[in-house]
Amino acid sequence: MSLRSVLVAMIAAALLGALVWALLPAPVLVELVAVSRGPMQVTVSAEGITRVRDTWRVTAPVTGEAQRSPVHVGDAVTARETVVAVIEPAEPPFLDARARRLAEASVVEAEAAVRLAEASLVRAETELSHLEAELERTRALAERGTRAPTLLEDAEQAVRSARAGRDVAQSDLDMRRATLARMQAQLEGPETGTADGPATCCVEITAPRTGVVLDLVDESARLVTAGEDLMTIGDPEDLEIRVDLLSSDAIGVVPGTRARIERWGGDRMLDAEVRQIEPSAFTRVSALGIEEQRVPLVLDIVTPPDARKGLGDRYRVYVTLVTWERDDVLQVPQSALFRAAGDWALFVETDGRAAARTVTVGRMSGDWAEIVSGVAEGARVIAYPGASIEEGTRIEPRQKAAEGS
Repeated sequence: MSLRSVLVAMIAAALLGALVWALLPAPVLVELVAVSRGPMQVTVSAEGITRVRDTWRVTAPVTGEAQRSPVHVGDAVTARETVVAVIEPAEPPFLDARARRLAEASVVEAEAAVRLAEASLVRAETELSHLEAELERTRALAERGTRAPTLLEDAEQAVRSARAGRDVAQSDLDMRRATLARMQAQLEGPETGTADGPATCCVEITAPRTGVVLDLVDESARLVTAGEDLMTIGDPEDLEIRVDLLSSDAIGVVPGTRARIERWGGDRMLDAEVRQIEPSAFTRVSALGIEEQRVPLVLDIVTPPDARKGLGDRYRVYVTLVTWERDDVLQVPQSALFRAAGDWALFVETDGRAAARTVTVGRMSGDWAEIVSGVAEGARVIAYPGASIEEGTRIEPRQKAAEGS
């Protein structure tokens, strides 16, 4: 074959190849991500509320008039030293016209009864004195034998009866005087005061523990009843966090689970851990009107108080719970996964073409998923595969196409 024939054949082959290449569909631009190993965490996030761990509620031990509070919200108090409340006896109530007339009539009646009892006592004492003198005369005559012994016994019996009558009269007088004092007390009111002047006896309540006054019901003077709340005392540096977690998310949380506190207002992230998981859930309606089962969790803040200054009682925080973590996990972006015949699958780049692979997926966290089997480390997978990607589709990395243009 001549040289000219060879050149013609080569040119024809080149033209044919160019024609075939021109008729082939253009490669699909895709984003390729390498399958890699690295640390992975499975987290659950929710909002929480801080609260003082150990609070003490101060209540009124007696009913009375509470003086204006000597302490205010935010004041520091010392256990068994700082007086946090003072309660004095309450003044008697006002009497209306009818009640006052009845009380005055009762006083008049009681005074008359006292005078009657006094007269009865005088009569009993007079009779006793007479019988005692008669007993002495009878005893003297009986000793000389001029009176019968039975008359002496009768005189002694009469004296004993008279003494008992005198005692009865004295007791009746004491009772009538006490009744008079009770009736007179009914006439006392705020406008009259008491006979002994203003009350000087009062109950001083000291702080049950060292801390800060967190809440004060009312700092003004007022009438309080026994058992009524006065204030709450606690240590604002000894905080814990309550989180109401969805029951489905709470399954993987156990005591000791690590947590991160974010968006609390400070510059740094705080560390915490779960201390308690309450055994019963409760129903709460979400903002969308959906009933949710929530499980209360209590977390201890591990970060020292010096590193979280400004965080106080009932502050809202954002809690991220780490339910699972590993340092070396084979993982791919979740955007590369899709469902195929009920299994997880993805597209792997092989010689410039897409090749479908069925994979076994483990845990998922955020944007990443654990790969148990089906693809090796270092393989490049297609992120966000569209409907144009099929088995054998020509693909081209989006970044490489941008560099070529």
